[in-house]
Amino acid sequence: MENRVALIGIVVENFEEVGELNAILHEYADYIIGRMGLPYKKRDVSIISVAIDAPLDIINALSGKIGKLSGVTSKTVYAKLDEE
Repeated sequence: MENRVALIGIVVENFEEVGELNAILHEYADYIIGRMGLPYKKRDVSIISVAIDAPLDIINALSGKIGKLSGVTSKTVYAKLDEE
């Protein structure tokens, strides 16, 4: 299966889930290009972006696990890249 490049945008409202979120991201560390987290204290949320290069089923599995966390929302955007 070919790899896809994607960006997963995550908003954390329930900080009790941060440990589990980090564990999930660590599980997929081999595919993660980079990540950036921004605490937004004014709204009491954290905003995280994760860039990933992986097969579609891996990206979907990661997104699905994140989506099951209470108080954590995410959306995935895929790049339209030509094959190498």
